[in-house]
Amino acid sequence: MTQHTAQHLQDTTVLTGGVKMPWLGLGVFQVEDGEELVQAVKSAIAHGYRSIDTAAIYQNERGVGQAIAEALAENGLRREELFITSKVWNADLGYEETLAAYEASLERLGLEYLDLYLIHWPVKDKYKEAWRALETLFKAGRVKAVGVSNFQIHHLEDLLKDAEIRPAVNQVELHPYLSQQALRSYCREQGIQIEAWSPLMQGGLLDQPDLQSIAARAGKSVAQVILRWDLQHGIVTIPKSTKELRIQENAALFDFELSDEEMAVIDGLNRDQRVGPDPDNFDF
Repeated sequence: MTQHTAQHLQDTTVLTGGVKMPWLGLGVFQVEDGEELVQAVKSAIAHGYRSIDTAAIYQNERGVGQAIAEALAENGLRREELFITSKVWNADLGYEETLAAYEASLERLGLEYLDLYLIHWPVKDKYKEAWRALETLFKAGRVKAVGVSNFQIHHLEDLLKDAEIRPAVNQVELHPYLSQQALRSYCREQGIQIEAWSPLMQGGLLDQPDLQSIAARAGKSVAQVILRWDLQHGIVTIPKSTKELRIQENAALFDFELSDEEMAVIDGLNRDQRVGPDPDNFDF
């Protein structure tokens, strides 16, 4: 059952096109721009994280950019050692609008390129023009990889009918109560890397009895067990935290392994239960 076992915080998956993406990153959804955000990103990088995930709609790209600049200087790192993701918001999903949104994100982040740029949501009748813009950016060498977020199988099938370039990543809500098994299988067949946002269900799984039992046996936290489950299923994961101890704890995943039986127990928790919007019924 175990598909993949990352050995180290900086281990990577190789995306379509050969770009290396860390299995574990820091998400900054709902973290306000400001000192707390800057310190969280700097702390993550100092503790070995190399992947940071933001989005235009989070309105914190400037703070992420400041943190990256300071962290590079303080840790003696090069920009190429980091993997930075952002996303184009729904209001900008036209061809020219998406190109402009990308440049605006780069300006706020203070970067010359992104490692990954995603269409944030599959807005009906709009995402194909946005995808054409992402293909243009990719072909021009302005972005290392392009992908989508919150796309269901039917959105991907529709996109792939006309796409010249296959999405490298599909970032979706994914946790033990929403395991997205059919979507994961489809993306694996298509060579699209699945990435989990809200992997801890915004804390909603920390009291789950089966997860608590597995965590107690492993001498780990429930959060660590869930993130380990992601990794062993070959799922890139980006837990969010602003607390240094939690950022460290979320990365301490490489000194234990879940058994096939434990993986099966967690797989069995699925309820198709979301904490975020349904991509087919999101009021844009």
